Amino acid sequence: MAKIVLGIGTSHAPQLRMAPEDWYRRANHDKQQSELWFNGKTYNYLELVEERGHEHFEKELSEEKAQERFNACQRSLDQLGETLAEVAPDVCIILGDDQHESFHDDNMPAFSIYWGSTVDDDPGPPNETRRPTDSILTAWGRAPEQRATHPTDPRLGRYLIESLVEAGFDMAHTNSLPAGRHDGAIGHAFNWVYRRLMHNEVIPNVPLFMNTYFPPNQPTVKRCYQLGQELRKAVEAWDSDQTVALIASGGLSHFVIEEDLDQHIIEGLREGSQEKLTDLPNIRFNSGTSEIRNWIAVAGAMAGDGLEFNLLDYRPCYRTEAGTGCAMAFATWR
Repeated sequence: MAKIVLGIGTSHAPQLRMAPEDWYRRANHDKQQSELWFNGKTYNYLELVEERGHEHFEKELSEEKAQERFNACQRSLDQLGETLAEVAPDVCIILGDDQHESFHDDNMPAFSIYWGSTVDDDPGPPNETRRPTDSILTAWGRAPEQRATHPTDPRLGRYLIESLVEAGFDMAHTNSLPAGRHDGAIGHAFNWVYRRLMHNEVIPNVPLFMNTYFPPNQPTVKRCYQLGQELRKAVEAWDSDQTVALIASGGLSHFVIEEDLDQHIIEGLREGSQEKLTDLPNIRFNSGTSEIRNWIAVAGAMAGDGLEFNLLDYRPCYRTEAGTGCAMAFATWR
């Protein structure tokens, strides 16, 4: 039977791909937003400043703090890549969200498994044609120089679809990604793993799309945990001697950082507590913070398998006095 030998959780936010001196570009973007989610409600930027001004986030915005946090995040990412290479699983199941890259409002599955024979990663247009906020081609993003084709595991993909349907999940599936924003290539939650953790030497993988972002069919956090539980059962019942890694891509709280929420989730991960991971109302998990669902699903898969959770680092990377930014986290189960 197959065996899960590794779990990974990694942030993939733009600030990880941007030099700290360029974070102001994302800050300027934040200041133009009319719908910033915080504590289950939406605010425009000025309303958010008024709501959170007493927390004095301006003290978090020095160049020194930004550089320190960026450097720490890069060290953690390097460590995740080294761990993945050391454990060397035969195949990875990557759980990530899609932000209108492959799926759109005319077809937005809550859960979908890709089981095509290969998957493409496209770096996009050359630097001179990109917008100032586009940072995916920086050295830290490690995008391929040109469109690349990577191996998947369609046999495992189909098996997981069938197993999860048998377990009561109405899984969507696709073996060909639509043209969309990336001309049929896979989106950022997945190519981040290919680029930054696998260094473009991609091992066979199964992308599992979770609609964390877009109402009205976002899966509840409890359903995400249940998905992870059934995913583990399916892997363990797979008639194969393959070793498997599960990778959660995204999170933690953003684009408004909520450290209390993050610490609640981290405690749940550390304790292996299903109750703590699923007791917050679903409305807390919107916008970028919604990507925590991917971590909760992997936590469900890791429950009871004997692998120990280890938080490598947690860094709230603030970028405005309203407390916007991205809270970065990096962890393993092994």
